Amino acid sequence: MASHLLVPLDGSHLAEAALPVAITLAKLLPAKITLLHLLEEKPAELIHGEKHLTGADEAGDYLAELRQHILAADLDVALHVHANTVSDVAEGIVAHKAELHPDLIVMCTHGPGGLNRMMYGSLAQQVVGMGETPLLLVRPGFLVNDEAYRLQQILVSLDGRTEHEGGLALALTLAGVSHSRLHLLSIVPNILSLAGKHATISRFLPGTTLNLRDIAASQLKDYLEIQLDRAREAGITATAEVCHGRISEQIVAVANDRRADLIVLATHGKAGVKAFWDNSVAIDVQTRTVKPLLLVPV
Repeated sequence: MASHLLVPLDGSHLAEAALPVAITLAKLLPAKITLLHLLEEKPAELIHGEKHLTGADEAGDYLAELRQHILAADLDVALHVHANTVSDVAEGIVAHKAELHPDLIVMCTHGPGGLNRMMYGSLAQQVVGMGETPLLLVRPGFLVNDEAYRLQQILVSLDGRTEHEGGLALALTLAGVSHSRLHLLSIVPNILSLAGKHATISRFLPGTTLNLRDIAASQLKDYLEIQLDRAREAGITATAEVCHGRISEQIVAVANDRRADLIVLATHGKAGVKAFWDNSVAIDVQTRTVKPLLLVPV
């Protein structure tokens, strides 16, 4: 059970997009919220078009003002300003795991952008790549007109491997407290989306690859039936399906069709160039969807 949510904030309204989701989850679980701000070495004058917070007192006042709005929801809210400046914000966020012991980090992701992003990964990608704590990413603009976040439909992507079921365990918890519907999705990748040695096999033995895909689909259906029983035993309404195609595209398409309020993925947390060449599903999904994305490290 997640009982402590950590919300890193940089002082911009853009980063505050994570707050409505954090507040809803904190009410449901219930959980404590800690608002975190890290002071950066040599900060830019502006961040996302707004004045950059440069002092501990200024950052403390900023977080205190936000807390007043959250306290109206009758939640336990703590503030933490890291007064010593940091050169790497992602490392600073991850380092606070040992100090603050959060069960879940909730933060804004700013979407795709340019060569620098491909080379180094977004801040959110770096955080999940370094840490072991689940990370919930929220895209600015997901909610409009200050509407509350509602959790009614959760999509969980599963690949049949037990080591990737941590995401399902957390999804079952969230579905239980929110009375959400759960949809389990497994995807048999098409030949074009295969990478590495699997792509080589498909190129030279296409008939073999098609047979293996049929076997994989059958095995995944059996696997999902077992997971459906697990969800139903927990009193959760759940459905499941097996799709064929490019994994990230299918996840986003099914999430849209199902009107999912949350996508849950297990991830090995590869960031930057390594993720680019390894064809990271998590990063590809992140760039394709505006829906909240819960990444659970393997």
